[in-house]
Amino acid sequence: MSDAWQNRLWALACTLAALAFAAAPWFSGGFGGYDAAQFPVLVNDPPVVPAGYAFSIWGLIYIWLIAGTGFGLLRRASDSDWAAMRPPLFASLVLGIGWIGLANISPVGATLLIWAMLGFALLALFRVGDTDRWWQQTPVAIYAGWLSAASCVSTGVVLGGHGWLPPSPAALLALSVALAITLVMQYRLHRAPEYGLTVVWALIAVIVANSHPFNAAVSGLSILGIIAILGLRATDTE
Repeated sequence: MSDAWQNRLWALACTLAALAFAAAPWFSGGFGGYDAAQFPVLVNDPPVVPAGYAFSIWGLIYIWLIAGTGFGLLRRASDSDWAAMRPPLFASLVLGIGWIGLANISPVGATLLIWAMLGFALLALFRVGDTDRWWQQTPVAIYAGWLSAASCVSTGVVLGGHGWLPPSPAALLALSVALAITLVMQYRLHRAPEYGLTVVWALIAVIVANSHPFNAAVSGLSILGIIAILGLRATDTE
């Protein structure tokens, strides 16, 4: 099979995976966050969880992934510039199809799965080509940025819910990991500001969630993280 035909098949596979990924919440009952009853230690309102409005970004992610992969299928199916990012993006989306169903029965399993989704999403982001930025790079960057935050949020909730750390230390550890991943990725990418800005979106929502009652440590770390991410972008001349 020629490379052109392989590219076309991957383009079709990514589009179908994006459609299935976006449809998954309709068939799995949706997801409103982990239920405190799923954990041996009852933690109401874990401080690592962003304010509820932040999760509306999933609508944007679904739409842009479908639009981007659809554009790639219709207009860039055999384009080699799109080829490298498609296999890892496909893998991440396929894993994501079953994430909500797993999250509703096993937070630990869902946490492991979302880390796998993140790994493939970051690989796809590193592999995006130089053309069609708004169709190829941007949807992958936003998707990977939200997964960078969500995987660490899930980890923080699991740590606190199982009593492995108190809620606030669990949140601080999880947010520190999220910031480390984001800063390293944004520095290495030298592009895709949408990635870092998506994490900033999540951090702002963490601050909002911790305003009443006020959690100085979690809010302070989130503010420092926002400054660091925006500062890194400001010094990037490429």
